[in-house]
Amino acid sequence: MNYLYLLVNFGAFIVPLLFSFHPKLMFYKRWKYAFPAIVISAIPFIIWDIYFTKIAVWGFNPKYITGIYFFNLPIEEILFFIVIPYCCLFSYHCFNILVKKDYLSKYENLITALFIAFLLSFAYFYHDKLYTVYTFTLLVLFLLFLKFKAKVKWLSRFYFTYLFLMIPFLIVNGILTGAGIDEQVVWYNDNENMMFRILTIPFEDVFYGILLILLNIYFLEYFSSKKAETIFKAP
Repeated sequence: MNYLYLLVNFGAFIVPLLFSFHPKLMFYKRWKYAFPAIVISAIPFIIWDIYFTKIAVWGFNPKYITGIYFFNLPIEEILFFIVIPYCCLFSYHCFNILVKKDYLSKYENLITALFIAFLLSFAYFYHDKLYTVYTFTLLVLFLLFLKFKAKVKWLSRFYFTYLFLMIPFLIVNGILTGAGIDEQVVWYNDNENMMFRILTIPFEDVFYGILLILLNIYFLEYFSSKKAETIFKAP
């Protein structure tokens, strides 16, 4: 079924897209901030993806893709960096509107500190595993940037949202890594990861996803702020 990866992207995207016009949510009004955030965030991840595909840290099963490539990546993989961030930004937007209380606010520093300690420890012990060390180190650096340089006020909101995003994450990544199908859509070289999986999903994928969505939210919030208002001001 050489349209499976494309169908996974479409299935993840269609509901958030339709509900973007819901009168209580109106996420479409933030598109002028969301789409630049998505495109800018996609660039470093696509470069990373191209490199890791070239050195066989991961790759793609031709059985489940259309065969259309850009920069040696399947078109479906490039769409992944548009579709999944859109869905996550939409979810983050919804939680901010529908859940007024910031439940994790007083635990934000503790959660961040535990994340950093955990990630640094595993990056050290698995320093010879490319997927592990790249993902964990980059996430640590970005968390430090958000906390101490950018001094963002929304990290606890992100942590709360990501708890719920784990459900679609398990479904989408589960399918892509072989759950319920004959072979993997995206295969991973276990010599370059911890060889620990959540069902069929490499453990590192959880933190790769956190880094991807954090970067998108950072740009969304930055572009939505007064600091960047001149960028989007109509002439």
